This record gives sequence, structure tokens and C-alpha cells, in this order.
Amino acid sequence: MEALFTSTALVALAEIGDKTQLLAILLATRFKRPWPVIAGIFAATIANHFLAALVGSQVASLLDGAWFRYLIAASFIAMAAWTLIPDKIDDLEDKPARFGAFLTTTIAFFLVEMGDKTQIATVALGARFHDVVLVTIGTTLGMMIANVPAVFLGNELIKRVPMRTVHVVAAVLFLAIGLWLIAQTAGWL
Repeated sequence: MEALFTSTALVALAEIGDKTQLLAILLATRFKRPWPVIAGIFAATIANHFLAALVGSQVASLLDGAWFRYLIAASFIAMAAWTLIPDKIDDLEDKPARFGAFLTTTIAFFLVEMGDKTQIATVALGARFHDVVLVTIGTTLGMMIANVPAVFLGNELIKRVPMRTVHVVAAVLFLAIGLWLIAQTAGWL
């Protein structure tokens, strides 16, 4: 259950103010149909995060050694720093949709999530917990916790949530996990 809860909390916090959340708001305002947008976010996240967790888990299985555990710890610490750098809506392109709300959202979310903070975090979580299913469920749940309200509340949510505070809390969680992994690998715990 640790994999599920940790994955959910980290991704939910890391996603707030992230470019995929901003994309959710953009798509919701463009299509004015929240349910197909939410379904597209869900489908894209399941596919993307399953692959990311699988990569993390498989790499960890192949490279099981102290140096690799230190590398995973360092990746969590790097994620802490990266989380403090907010994304901007200007980074997203506003092109007309060729397909319906569901397919446009699914494709856009899958592509925008490639190399994103939450995808990299999912790889690291997969490597840390070696549980592809629970990490995928947790990270997907975290994405939905952050993005479903964004779809329904849109810009009002961004105006009212103190993004800097959310980013700092997420960064502290990533940092704590990284430091905990270093201490555990070094035998201090």
C-alpha cells in the first residue's frame, strides 16, 4: 500500500500547476464537454504511466545495486528541484482540434506527459517500489485528483490555489523520499 499512497500523493501534488493540468484547463474550455476530456486524461495517463512504471521497475530489476539505489535517490532529489520550477500555459500550443474531445485529449495528454515531471516521477516510483500495478494506479489516481477539478473549475482553480505553496510541499516530499533512500542505502536506517 506504500507504493499506492506515495505514488498518489506525489503525483497529485506535483501535477498542480504542471503543463498537463494547464492543458486540461485549455481542453475543458475549448470543448466545453468535461466528461470526454476527463476520460481522455484517464486513458492517456493509464497508458503513459503504466509504461513509465514498467520501465522503472524493469531497469531496477536489472540494475539492483547500491549505486543504482543512490541514483534513484538522486532522481527524487532532482525532482524536488524541478518541482519548484512552475510550468506556464504559454508553453502549450492552441491548435484547432482535428478529432473529438476524447481522442484529442488522449493524444495531447499522452504526448505532453512524455518527459514531464510526473512521468519521470513514475519511472522513479516504479524503480523504487518494483510494483507496476500499484504505482500505475497511484500515479493515475494522483493525476485525476489534480486534473478533474481543473477540468470543472478551470481558471478559477489556478487563481485560488497558492501554486508556490503546493510546489514547495511537493518538492519537500520528493526531497524527503530521496534523503530517506540515501539513508536506507547507506545503512543508517
